[in-house]
Amino acid sequence: MKRFFLLLIGIIFCNCSGQRSKINGVSFVASPQEINETHIAPVLNIHANWAAVMPFGFVKNLQEPLVTFNVDRQWWGERADGAKRTIELLNQKGIKVMLKPQIWVWKGEFTGNIDMKSEEDWKTFENSYQDFIMLYARLAEEMNVPLVCIGTELHTFVEKRPAFWNQLIMNIRSVYRGELTYAENWDRFAVVPFWNQLDYIGIDAYFPLSESKSPTITALRSGWQPHKSKIKALQASVQKPVLFTEYGYRSVDYTAKEPWDANRIAGNLNMEAQHRALSALYQEFWQESWFAGGFLWKWFHNHTEVGGVANNRFTVQNKPAEILIRSLYNNE
Repeated sequence: MKRFFLLLIGIIFCNCSGQRSKINGVSFVASPQEINETHIAPVLNIHANWAAVMPFGFVKNLQEPLVTFNVDRQWWGERADGAKRTIELLNQKGIKVMLKPQIWVWKGEFTGNIDMKSEEDWKTFENSYQDFIMLYARLAEEMNVPLVCIGTELHTFVEKRPAFWNQLIMNIRSVYRGELTYAENWDRFAVVPFWNQLDYIGIDAYFPLSESKSPTITALRSGWQPHKSKIKALQASVQKPVLFTEYGYRSVDYTAKEPWDANRIAGNLNMEAQHRALSALYQEFWQESWFAGGFLWKWFHNHTEVGGVANNRFTVQNKPAEILIRSLYNNE
C-alpha cells in the first residue's frame, strides 16, 4: 500500500510540473532488407529514447495526383510490414516511436512544391494521400505508437487545401488515440493553420545560422536568436510544445549556411563544423521547458558500414559527432 501511495504521489508531481523527458530521437532510415535486433543496438549506444520510423509513398512528379505506397517494389522498410517490424524491434529495446509516413517525389523534387493543376486532380490527390496516412494511423493504433506525424514539408498542399487537413486530422483521431504532429519546413512553420488541433508544433529545423566556413559555437548560438524568437512567439500563441521533427547538419564546410542542402557534393569535409552546429543547437534548445526534443537526421540500420570520417553527409555515425550525441543524450 505504501509503495502504491508513493507511486501515486510521483505521478501527481510529474503531471503538476508539466515536464516530460526530452525526446532524444533519431530518424531511423527505412532499410532495403529486413532488419533484426542487432541493428537496434547502436541506437541504444547513443542513449536515444525515441526513433522516427519512416515508411514512404511516392509520386512521379509535382503534379501527379496518385500516391504509390505499400507495394512490393518498395524497400522493405518503406512498406507497412517493414514499418511494423521496425516498431516491434525498437519497442523491444524500450525505444518509443514516432511513425512518420513521408512522400518522396521522384528525382528528389521538394515536396513543398506539390501543386495540382485542377480541382479534380486535387480531389484525387487528397483521397490518395488520405489512404496513405490512414493506413499508418491504423498501424500506429494497432502497435500502440505514441506519436504520429501526419505530413512532412507540404506547405503548398497545406496552404491551398485547409479544409482537407481539418478533416484529415478528425479522421485520424477517429481511429488513433495517440498524439499528433506535422513536420513543416523551417521557413514555413509559422503559417501552418492547424497547430491548435495537434499536440506538438513540428519543425524540420534546417535554419540558416552562419555564412562562415566553420563558425564557432558562440557565432552559431547568435545565429539562432532571430529564429528562436519566432519559434517562441508561435509557441506562446499556440501553447503547444515544439518538436524538431528533423534536425541535423552535414560534416562539411559551411554546414550552417544552408543546412537543408542535401546535394551529393564531394569533399569539403569538416567534422568540427558538424560537431559545433549540433552543440549549439543542443545548448540553445534542450533546456527550454517548452521544447519537447527532436529527431536527429539521419540514422542508418547498417551502422558499421555507414558514415565515418570520409563521409560528408548528415549522419553522425562513426564520426566525432556520434560521441557528442551519445554524451548529450546521456545527460537527459
